[in-house]
Amino acid sequence: MVRRSGRRPGNQDTRSSILEAARNAFAEKGFDHASVRAIAADAGVDAALVHHYFGTKDKLFLAVMNAPINPAEIVPQALQGPREQAGERLVRLVLSIWDSPAGTAALAVFRSALSNEWTARLLREFVVVQVLRRAVAELAIDPVEAPLRAGLVATQMAGLIVTRYVLKVEPLPSTDPELLVAAIGPNVQRFLFDPLPAAGG
Repeated sequence: MVRRSGRRPGNQDTRSSILEAARNAFAEKGFDHASVRAIAADAGVDAALVHHYFGTKDKLFLAVMNAPINPAEIVPQALQGPREQAGERLVRLVLSIWDSPAGTAALAVFRSALSNEWTARLLREFVVVQVLRRAVAELAIDPVEAPLRAGLVATQMAGLIVTRYVLKVEPLPSTDPELLVAAIGPNVQRFLFDPLPAAGG
């Protein structure tokens, strides 16, 4: 059987087929191990057509997630400034996104991830690869410690999102964002830069 190359009939159908193949690949293999070539093969198109529609693998992943923001653009910008204020800037970034119109789309994905394993896998890849990995890279954190530090930061961010936007535990939904930045930022800062505790200690 010879695989068809180039454009398939119906551009929207082609785009949908690529997105479906990419969604499966990212959920099953994770962002790092999913290849554009394999995604194209599953969709029945050339890899060049994937790039034509979506550009890079990063942008294809954002399209799969229907992400309202592009972390490649906003994470470096948010982290510019004094290193000792990085934790506060990360918390401020999360609040600014979730309190904006983009937060509605993000909340829909987050709610779905709580009950759907495939969506949870995709959201995990988005948070780890697109957001936290970029953040620790921008801050030049020791690569050996980076995964644990990123996970610890995620506990703060996920907890903030769940309590303020999903469960709406008062008074958090009504609290001024800058108060939350001041309260939670130091925890994030500590997870980013303070010495990690020894195992068993």
